Amino acid sequence: MQGKVFTSTSVTEQGKPRTLVEGTRIELRFTADGRLIATAGCNQLQGPVALGGGKLAVTGLSTTEMACPDPGLHRQDEWLSGLLDEKPSWRLDDTTLVLTGANAEVVLAAEPQASLEGVTWTVEGFITKDVVSSVPEGVTGTISFKDGFIHVQGGCNSGSTEVSGAGKYEVDGQTITFGDSLVTTAMMCDEDKMKMDGAIHDTLALGEVTFEIDRDTMILRNANGAGLQLRK
Repeated sequence: MQGKVFTSTSVTEQGKPRTLVEGTRIELRFTADGRLIATAGCNQLQGPVALGGGKLAVTGLSTTEMACPDPGLHRQDEWLSGLLDEKPSWRLDDTTLVLTGANAEVVLAAEPQASLEGVTWTVEGFITKDVVSSVPEGVTGTISFKDGFIHVQGGCNSGSTEVSGAGKYEVDGQTITFGDSLVTTAMMCDEDKMKMDGAIHDTLALGEVTFEIDRDTMILRNANGAGLQLRK
């Protein structure tokens, strides 16, 4: 379930519908690095998750401490935290996830995920290890995956894996492999534009990246920790 987001369609407690605070839903997001991020309308709960034996087990569940505008939101956060602490059972019926605790059941539907292929992704941030820095103002960079080839447009230079005549990129789980087939132009521009070019180059230089798509946002990262945050 890595990379998938589920939102609640029904919640029951002791066999009866549990009414959520108006305008809220329970959301479970399974990240590519094995964490669960859960929300019930206010604070965020998260921790490493294991799904073995039909149980959803979150280790060291932590929570943010936002001041929620409605006391009901705090109670809802606490209720969800209690359910997750129980290590509820889970099952996946096609695109429907069902969590069942001692006295509660949550039915959630998978949200459609943006496609990797055929989308032009715009760079929103530069990643170095776990730090995300902003893109220079007025500078745009894009990456697109089309017909098996990667096309990049930096702040100054552009290129693709297609012009080299190399084979198409391969996707295995959350990993994209394309070797040394990316060829770009080599013009010199102002410093801010070259920062964009450098960030794209550093991310793709190893010929292999992992990707994580969350709705309309994607993270690309290589084994050295260089990466990009992008939005479609």
